[in-house]
Formats: sequence, C-alpha cells, structure tokens
Amino acid sequence: MEDSSTQTTWTILHSYPDDIGVEDRWRNFLARADFASHYVSPEYFREPFVRDKRPFVVLAWEGERVVAALSGIHEEQQLICGLMSRPQICFDKTVDLAAASDALVAGLFNEAESEKLITFYSWAPLNTLSKYGYRCKQEEGVVMLDLTKGPDELFRQFSNTRRTDIRNAIKGGLEVVIAGTRDEFRAYYEIYADWCRRKKITPSSFDVIEEALSLQNRRLFLARHEGKIIAATIIRLYPGAMIEYAANSSLVEYLRLKPNDLLQWRIVEWACREGYTRYSLGGAHLFVRRMGGSIVPVYRYRLDRTWLHRYELKEALEKSGRNMFNALPDNLKARVRRALKGHQ
Repeated sequence: MEDSSTQTTWTILHSYPDDIGVEDRWRNFLARADFASHYVSPEYFREPFVRDKRPFVVLAWEGERVVAALSGIHEEQQLICGLMSRPQICFDKTVDLAAASDALVAGLFNEAESEKLITFYSWAPLNTLSKYGYRCKQEEGVVMLDLTKGPDELFRQFSNTRRTDIRNAIKGGLEVVIAGTRDEFRAYYEIYADWCRRKKITPSSFDVIEEALSLQNRRLFLARHEGKIIAATIIRLYPGAMIEYAANSSLVEYLRLKPNDLLQWRIVEWACREGYTRYSLGGAHLFVRRMGGSIVPVYRYRLDRTWLHRYELKEALEKSGRNMFNALPDNLKARVRRALKGHQ
C-alpha cells in the first residue's frame, strides 16, 4: 500500500479476498459507486475466462473506505483493463476523482512491473493522467438504458421497427425464459457452437461455458418457439446496480421471427422488476441504437512503455492507411478489396 498527499491509498488483490472486512468494504463501496458491475466486484476472481491470465483488482481507499476499483489481466506483455465496449472501473459518486484515479494508476504501475503496454478504459475523462504519460482516446461509447424510467417509458423510446418486431414476435408465439438447468445450458451451447463455426472462431468448452453461466452474476435468457430453443442472450450483472449485454447466439433459420428483439425486451422488463439501474448494451451499432437510451462515451487510456513507442506508432500508421484507403474512389476501393481477398 502506498500513500499520496491526499491520503488516498491503494491495494492490489490477486484472488477473492480472504479478509471479510475487505470484502464488506468493497461491497459497501459498490453500493455507492457509479457503474458498479460484475467485473469490478469480488466475483471477478471466479471468472473462468480470466483464470489463466493473472487477474488482478486495484482498490483505492480513503481511510477505511474503498472509493474506486479497477480490474484487469496480464496478456502478451500487456496489462489490459477492460474493453472499449466494457470499462472495468468505477468510482464512489462523492470521491475526489483526481486523487482516486492517481491511486489506481499508482497501483497499476506496481502491478505492471516490466509489462510494455498498459491500457484501461474509463466511463469518465480522467484529465490528470497525462502527467503520467497516458494518452487518451475517446471511443464511440455504448448505448446505455436508464432502467429507473421503468419498462413502459423505455418501450416508448424503442424505435418504431423495434416495437413492431417485438409485438410480432409475441404474436408469433415466442416465449422467453431464464435458463436454470444443465439441459438448457447444453441446448444454448449447441447454438453458441454453431455461431462460432459460422464466424470461424474457436468456441470455449462446454465446461467453461457451464461454469460461467452458473455464476450468480450471470443470467442466460432463452427464446423458445414451439418448445425449441432458437436464440439466447447472456447478461452480466451486479445486484442492484448495472446489467451488461454480454453475448448473443441465434439459429439463422429462425431470425425472421425476431427472437433477439423479444429477448432484449424481456431482459429490460426483468431488470426493471429486479431493481437494476442501468443496462449497458456493449456497443453503439444499429441493433442496440434502436433500443433508445443514450450513448455514454468511453475513454481509452494507454501508456506505451516500449522504445520509440512502437504500439502508438503502429496504431498511427494503421489509421493513416485507413484514411488513405477511404479517400480512394469507390471503383479503386473495390479493386483493392478484391486484391486483398485474393491473397488471403
């Protein structure tokens, strides 16, 4: 633990806290925090997806009170804390943001040791971090629903096409349930594995998926038609705070029935009943924009510790290349795409 001039301190955890006092103070903080979520809770250390990536959590303290939390992993000489679609950071609503963020950064330096790149994402701009060499990039952000408005008001904010698709899905006999049995997990896994084959990515094993779905901070919502499971959506949650859209898989031949639209609506209804305050939709693409809400910006902070800042240089060159490509006439763009496809 290290003190700053503001008496803000930090600790680093690498496993679920053994000290009940630490766990209680951490949970008390989450009840006061903005954007409290599963990945900044003690249950983060029970995540099967990060188990082999040296997960850690930095907690910032003011006296005996936790006032900020940041979680991350080690991967390929990098320290990675979240994604642009999923910041893994939150602050007490009343905290001195500069002092708390300084404490988190000090903890990150300690955790990083010789790692070459430190990256984390934040829901809020942390303007004091430039003094440590961090560069800030504002990402597109994510669509966020204010669940305190209630389901009726949220439904009115959906686009006309989304409301129509939901009504048609209900008329078509679709129903949505929360999975709770191994057979339901297995049925979901088959849909998920099929989705992975179509996307040409390697699926996680059933054991890993089952373990993740068994955590108290996840729910698997299933859409059924005539008794057959045809689509599924997973959300992450922290009780009484935020839920997050985590994953979706569907059978292509049933998409005409709009199961994913109904899944999202039933999730909103359920979350409002259960007292959740926010729903992060994990992106700002058209499907989620049709659910209304507002786009909350996300800020990426990155510290490149390599000689000549190789990561920053590579990103700048890639951006320059994209800008040059976008400036080409459409017919030349098509020729370039065909040439690149031929070399795959």
